[in-house]
Amino acid sequence: MIDVTELSDQPRPEKSADAFRTITEVADLLDIQQHVLRFWETKFSHIKPMKRAGGRRYYRPEDVRLLQVIRRLLHEEGYTIRGVQKLLRENGIKTVLDWGEEGTPLPAPEQDVPVVAAGLKQSDLEALKALRNDLAAARALLAEPLNGDIS
Repeated sequence: MIDVTELSDQPRPEKSADAFRTITEVADLLDIQQHVLRFWETKFSHIKPMKRAGGRRYYRPEDVRLLQVIRRLLHEEGYTIRGVQKLLRENGIKTVLDWGEEGTPLPAPEQDVPVVAAGLKQSDLEALKALRNDLAAARALLAEPLNGDIS
């Protein structure tokens, strides 16, 4: 009789590059939570994993590649979801995938999107900008290592 605990301790063989991946595998690869992948599926129409019985998702290699680029744009390059949607819409998926290659220069994300359409007064907008700056300063302070000085 085979002991199941012995099987779980054995490393799995690597999948080929063109193998389909489960949501768990993709989430681990991208270092994000599974619910983030499900959310991105609702925001980016280009991401369409195959779904089997019971709703189990299987991501194609091209889905994984696009998710890697989207993650880079959102988490490393400072893009918003809307910004990435706009890049995909205006430039096409192939161009955006090319930008995902290491060392390929990306267009700069749009910084100040006008919020006047949202009905904010100029004073409210200035207050929000000041708050954003305060939060950025606080984030920078929190990122600094402690020097052993806890007072």
